[in-house]
Amino acid sequence: MIGALGQVTQIPELRKRILFVLAMLAVYRFGVFVSTPGINVEALRQVMDMEAGTLFGLVNMFSGGALENFSIFTLGIMPYISVSIIMQVLTPTIPRLEALKKEGESGRRVITKWTRQGTILLAMLQGLMIAYGLEGQGGLVHNPGWTFRISTMITLTAGTAFIMWLGEQITEKGIGNGISIIITAGIVARMPEIFVGTIALAQTGEIAPMTVLLAMLFCLFTIAAIVYVERSQRRIPVQYPRRMVGKNLAQAQTQYMPLKVNMAGVIPPIFASAFLVLPATVASVMPNETIEGFMAYMVPGQPVYMTVFAVLIVLFCFFYTAIIFNPTEIAENLKKNGGFIPSVRPGKQTVDYLYGVLNRLTFWGAIYITLVCIIPEIVYLNLGVGAFSFVFGGTAILIVVVVTLDTAAQIQSHLIAKNYEAFMSRSSKARGGIGSMGHTRSRLLKR
Repeated sequence: MIGALGQVTQIPELRKRILFVLAMLAVYRFGVFVSTPGINVEALRQVMDMEAGTLFGLVNMFSGGALENFSIFTLGIMPYISVSIIMQVLTPTIPRLEALKKEGESGRRVITKWTRQGTILLAMLQGLMIAYGLEGQGGLVHNPGWTFRISTMITLTAGTAFIMWLGEQITEKGIGNGISIIITAGIVARMPEIFVGTIALAQTGEIAPMTVLLAMLFCLFTIAAIVYVERSQRRIPVQYPRRMVGKNLAQAQTQYMPLKVNMAGVIPPIFASAFLVLPATVASVMPNETIEGFMAYMVPGQPVYMTVFAVLIVLFCFFYTAIIFNPTEIAENLKKNGGFIPSVRPGKQTVDYLYGVLNRLTFWGAIYITLVCIIPEIVYLNLGVGAFSFVFGGTAILIVVVVTLDTAAQIQSHLIAKNYEAFMSRSSKARGGIGSMGHTRSRLLKR
């Protein structure tokens, strides 16, 4: 793959797509440093420094530092992801949405339009709640009141809408999934700062150099383990009988249905993290002793936090996998095309077989994601590099590695398609050349 990626600069279309992605990411990173009007940014940064080890530090990591700057991109892309999941959950239960899904491209455009509208409404609500919460913290808002609340709501909503548009543009005109790439860019942008800060602590003697070395080696081991599992597949054989294709009889063939161990991707840890932030958001808007007492236990590294986080990851793994993979639909498509799984009867037995395979894969995939997200955080906290865990911990590394692998796979697909087109073009020219030479020879023989 690395050798193939070296050919990117030789393909104008692919080079143009990659440059477009880089340009959009540059625009996104520029917006992270544009602060929302009416905020005392220096006072907010001091508060964020005190909250570095809490859930707000986790949100700041996902937003690429937008929260500590209270930029126009503070809400990030999370409202869009939340509404997208809600739409996916409602689609099987609402006949209207199910009918739109079956209409194909036109139906998907309608669902996408409703998702965008829902994102705007959710971002407006969250922006207003954040404005109320900031006013409750003394010294963070220059001029509290409805003018600040309305302007903050509009600014943060516009920032989310712009990021949503950037993600769609990257997906359409660039390479890879735009939303995932934006989240990855926010995490990667924080890595140099945290790494340099950790090295500075090692130089001053606050952290032992051997501790930093052990943390880096464990990070490399985590990356290797993630790459190994993410590239693992459960290949289900599917056999197709002989059939007529036009006037020719196609031979029987066996193909494979590849199912990834981690079919849910990076969605479970992202949504588990977002769900854990909800109590902190409520506590900032409506101070309550009960909620504040509960939040004292919801600190990364605490047993309660780890337990809740692990349970949420497992639940979201099964939930999201059930949404994106429908064994009943797969079995019906196989039956229509004449395909079948060896030793499994078409119909209900195929559905039951696929459900069994899916449940086993999801179980082990959920265990894998849970271990990746929990164990590195525990290791880094025990080593005394807690800040290191936010951008080099399991959740962040999982997102970066999975998105990088998916993007690299799409780049490789473009390269294979381009090389195939070039090969077919050369083959047709060669056949044309041989044909023309034969025609010229026959003419000479006739003379």
